[in-house]
Amino acid sequence: MTMPARIEPIADRYSAWRLLKEGISGNRGWKQAWRKPEPKARYDVVIIGGGGHGLATAHYLANVHGITNVAVVQKGPIGLGNGGRNTTIVRSNYLLPSNTRFYEYSLKLWEGLEQDLNYNVMVSQRGQLSLFHSDSERDAAVRRGNSMRIQGVDAVLVDGEAVRAMLPFLAMDNPMFPILGGLLQPRGGTARHDAVIWGFARAADRRGVDILEHCEVTGIRRDGGRVVGVETTRGFIGARKVGIAVAGNTSRVAAMAGLRLPVESHLLQAFVSEAIKPLINCVISFGAGHFYISQTDRGGLIFGGDLDGYNSYSQRGNLPLVERLMGVGVSMIPALSRLRVLRQWAGIADMTMDGSPFICRTLIEGLYLNGGWCYGGFKATPASGWCFAYTIAKDEPHPFNADLTIDRFLEGRMIDERGAGPNPWAQ
Repeated sequence: MTMPARIEPIADRYSAWRLLKEGISGNRGWKQAWRKPEPKARYDVVIIGGGGHGLATAHYLANVHGITNVAVVQKGPIGLGNGGRNTTIVRSNYLLPSNTRFYEYSLKLWEGLEQDLNYNVMVSQRGQLSLFHSDSERDAAVRRGNSMRIQGVDAVLVDGEAVRAMLPFLAMDNPMFPILGGLLQPRGGTARHDAVIWGFARAADRRGVDILEHCEVTGIRRDGGRVVGVETTRGFIGARKVGIAVAGNTSRVAAMAGLRLPVESHLLQAFVSEAIKPLINCVISFGAGHFYISQTDRGGLIFGGDLDGYNSYSQRGNLPLVERLMGVGVSMIPALSRLRVLRQWAGIADMTMDGSPFICRTLIEGLYLNGGWCYGGFKATPASGWCFAYTIAKDEPHPFNADLTIDRFLEGRMIDERGAGPNPWAQ
């Protein structure tokens, strides 16, 4: 697997010396992290969506491909969508080669992201442990681990006693969900979602990208078979190329161009507890109940689970899922019953029928899609931006997203990560 290309440094760098200097001088020399420009009449590329994927795409377009006449348009402030509504996990422990290659490339980008952006995005490679609870789940973990190892991805099978030694607070002998072991990816972990947004925004802005906040797209203008720009609340903006990277709203924005996508939008809730002393030193996934949890740098436990099970754009979630999730969490870690939950939110997840994303051109010339991320959007951020920028700049897919095209639904070549997609028959 090839390593990411060398990324050039940006001006106005942050450093320990700069921090000391500004502290002594009263912090009067800091510049605004990104500008607040007025829209130009026309850009080479307009990216719809000011979340992690859209900002990463703009950054790599400018930095890697030299395309700097770029605008990122966002209906409100950047980062208030799924970029700030997730459980911050980064990993590449996928089964199928198409996904494993892509997410491993993303993890490699995560490992060097702070140096590339000159921004502390708080990547913490504390490990990600997926527990199993039966012989059949152990077999599935062995298969996944072997697939990962064949592709050069780190994977370690640990037995029940090793899990007990690592995490003594787990309910190992729960009669319904006994913990028999787990599959560990030591390089997995977490990153700070807000910092990722800010870091990509600052880096893109420093290279000339216009970040247009409070600029909602109301239409996509076409001239026959090609796109010519976008209608926004701040006027029409012309563009040679338009990329859609709007997370859970992909189908709604694509419909403005006359496209109907094989995507369902579902709610995915997450929660944060009150702060406690260090307890969980890795990311834990509870296979039997689909529950995942880690501890933030501020001491709170952040956790989530399944989709709410119905289509919605509400960003709230429903109470039955909350009750179920709390029950599963206490089944895995009984001590959780003593904690208070401080806040909750829901992201809008684009769910494809096979549980895998798409980064590709469309049949409309100059229009490109980035969506269908299901549960994997945050961890994909760097590679998504890298591959989307490559696809837009070159009009062909990067090798890591060559299989992740929407054409696969027409051709019947699914990339079916079991348990990741929605269940339409259950609605």
